[in-house]
Amino acid sequence: MFEIGNSLHEARSRRGIDFPEAELATKIRGKYLRALEDERFELLPAQTYIKGFLRTYAEYLGLDGQLYVDEYNSRFGGGDDGESRTRRSTTAKPQRRSRRLETNVVLVALAAIAVVTTIVIAAWNWSDSSSPPATTTSVVKPKVTHSHVKPPLLLVKPLRGSTTLIVRRGGPSGRVAYQGTLLKGGQSVAIKGTKLWLQISSPENVRLVVAGHVVATAGLAPRVMIVTPLGWQNAAK
Repeated sequence: MFEIGNSLHEARSRRGIDFPEAELATKIRGKYLRALEDERFELLPAQTYIKGFLRTYAEYLGLDGQLYVDEYNSRFGGGDDGESRTRRSTTAKPQRRSRRLETNVVLVALAAIAVVTTIVIAAWNWSDSSSPPATTTSVVKPKVTHSHVKPPLLLVKPLRGSTTLIVRRGGPSGRVAYQGTLLKGGQSVAIKGTKLWLQISSPENVRLVVAGHVVATAGLAPRVMIVTPLGWQNAAK
């Protein structure tokens, strides 16, 4: 989880862009852009506009627009109440007919099961009376256990461009866990551990996931970070 408004404000300030310039480029009124940075979403027309404005403004600032929409959905919900009410009202009658049909099918199935059960019991009793008893063996079914798969400490997914990534275990002088260049469309890098030091040249070109949580890496400058199962923090280069 990250602060949507502060991240947008920092990205705009870093680029030296004022609201009139952003309004002209995005075709979004300045008061709505300011509401996004202040997280005053109630000032915007509707959720559909909020997501569209949020995606457009973030991508204009060089950020991952989908990441900001996903964060808004996770915090404030992405459903449309009006659309849901319309959908429920238009599908109520077909659902009732479907339930009646399902009930009839279940009753017929139960009746068929009862008839088959009666026939099987009668045949079983007849076979018992005409054949000697047979020894029975018990079958022990293996116990199935479901283990929880723990996510890696660090997952780096390339989104666009190229990014040079160096990951060391423990700290800047630790053993190298990964070193290379990530390209758009390439494979993600997953690294397990308890403490990782990483240096990334273009954070805006990748998506970072630390202990299963997406990390917002706003900005165009290289970054040095420390990640642990508790989260992440900036580190000295």
